[in-house]
Amino acid sequence: LFARIGVELSRATFCNWAILAHRSCGRMLELMMDDIISSPVVGMDETSVQVMNEENRKNTTKSYMWVSRGGRADKSVILFRYNPTRGEDFANSEFKNYEGIIQTDGYQGYNTLGKKEKVIHAGCWAHVRRKFVEASANSKDNSSFAHSMISMIKKLYEIESEIREKKYSDVKILELRDKESRPMIEKIGGILTKHRHSIAPKSLTGKAISYTLDLWPRLSVYLDNPLVSIDNNLVENAIRPFVVGRKNWLFSGSPRGAHASAGIYSIIETAKANGLEPYWYLRYLFEKLPACKGDDEIRSIMPNRIDPEIIAKFRGGVD
Repeated sequence: LFARIGVELSRATFCNWAILAHRSCGRMLELMMDDIISSPVVGMDETSVQVMNEENRKNTTKSYMWVSRGGRADKSVILFRYNPTRGEDFANSEFKNYEGIIQTDGYQGYNTLGKKEKVIHAGCWAHVRRKFVEASANSKDNSSFAHSMISMIKKLYEIESEIREKKYSDVKILELRDKESRPMIEKIGGILTKHRHSIAPKSLTGKAISYTLDLWPRLSVYLDNPLVSIDNNLVENAIRPFVVGRKNWLFSGSPRGAHASAGIYSIIETAKANGLEPYWYLRYLFEKLPACKGDDEIRSIMPNRIDPEIIAKFRGGVD
């Protein structure tokens, strides 16, 4: 775009602009993390990223973007954090003071989170379903059993679909889950326990059974809390733009660039989650943020807190 109007700019210049923009938003990102930590429910997931010039690591070594989603249901915060490893130490340090429910998939790096005194670990039925879908695709691998599990899990999702469509109150949600979802989950658990030792453990179906039963206490957490979803799909959806983008830009040139990427994705994805058009929100943010005096003023323009009407009026004034 710049080249078309005769302005030649190097890639390094563009990258440095992004890094400087991220640095200027540093305090706002810290306050966004505070909003996540104060949330009653937080979803977490992670995905790989290739980062060049990491200290004492080869350029081909995998690094990771950890993603958290929290805040109020109608004022979500999505935060990306870059870390060189996938170890549990990072998640523990990020949420060392957290009290509430953390929902994740079955990755072992999250296990110690659920062992914290004031943390409840919730599981994800979408990941359970995927295991049985994989098994059902193999006609030689007890596919009929896998299909029956998929059908029962489908009924759990139909109940959640009714809850969303009819916008039930918290009390009604708990009543419906207790009346219809809990018996179905107990039925699933009984069947899986019965067949755990009769189906080859190394088969896809056997692995799906073991995966589910190993996570069993976590999979019923959502029944008792109307704020908890049946799965962690909202976080996975937040990661998807990063995963799609990664196919194009391939890697970050340095840890500093990876941190900047994480911060900018955090701002844009949080803006999108709150119904803000990212371009116009960023224009407003970069105009107003330098003039903010103190945390209260910064909070007032955070993407999960700002009134969308303010952005609409700003856009109209610029147009």
